[in-house]
Amino acid sequence: MGLHNVTVAGATGLVGRKICQVLEERKFPVGEISFLASERSVGTKVSFGGKVHPVQVLTADAFRGAGIVFFAAGSSVTTEMVPHAVRAGGVVIDNSSAYRMKEDVPLVVPEVNRHMIFHHKGIIANPNCSTIQMVVPLKPLHDHYSISRIVVTTFQSVTGAGYAGMRQLEQESARENPAVAKFPHPIALNILPHVDLFADDGYTREEHKMVRETKKIMEDDSIRVQATCTRVPVLGGHSESVNIAFEKEFDLDDVRGILRDAPGVVVQDDPAASLYPMPLSAREKDAVFVGRIRRDETIANGLSLWIVSDNLRKGAATNAIQIAEELIKGR
Repeated sequence: MGLHNVTVAGATGLVGRKICQVLEERKFPVGEISFLASERSVGTKVSFGGKVHPVQVLTADAFRGAGIVFFAAGSSVTTEMVPHAVRAGGVVIDNSSAYRMKEDVPLVVPEVNRHMIFHHKGIIANPNCSTIQMVVPLKPLHDHYSISRIVVTTFQSVTGAGYAGMRQLEQESARENPAVAKFPHPIALNILPHVDLFADDGYTREEHKMVRETKKIMEDDSIRVQATCTRVPVLGGHSESVNIAFEKEFDLDDVRGILRDAPGVVVQDDPAASLYPMPLSAREKDAVFVGRIRRDETIANGLSLWIVSDNLRKGAATNAIQIAEELIKGR
């Protein structure tokens, strides 16, 4: 397979550090590696491959010799810097929202639409974490029964808001006043029906992402998606209550069998034994966990699921690295 030069841009954030961890765990064939971040991170060290590496400043000239470039920076920085990485010959796998809905940029979850990886023009977008964990189990069900409508409510951990979100929860849980409030209200012992900014239609940008990205990844604009996204006082792992309407009739045992056979999915569905997906048991794992599989009797061909995944791993770092793995394998 050979070795590949790797750059991690935004290497000191939660997602950037998780990318470094997962690259080592999965033994990605790294040749030279460089770590980039903003000027305030200069002097920070990153341990990788048994060595300590200095973090360099993320500039337009930092991509010489780039091979695969993982971006884990904000959208504005990403929009500014990605073109420089592409001009330097790199293939960018971007974790921000900057390129996800660009028509000529593949939006990829390898278990769902691997073929789109090879249509890139230098940039491949990593979807929103909540969208990733939903489409992994839904795509094989869609292939069998044709999903016409999805209603999803998310319960998103504070790690989705970065270090500041984690610190606010930890400080509030210790009954301290947070030094910097990431959220507009307390998050400890609370639930905020508010992830990202609100748009004029009353939905948040996070909810819009789930609607639009699901259609693009599933390659079916006819699927209707209704999303409500909430932030919960959990340190790691997103949960989702998902209700589906199919075009075709289904058998519950067949549904469970399809999900058990689906790549990247682990079925945890034994309510009598209190076995169902939870953020605590999903942490530091790469699978998408599905349980509470039951028929919705209020609509024709309705199904309800509970879906949980580690948002920093499958929802961000692992999915990005899986894209890179498939890219270097080739068609």
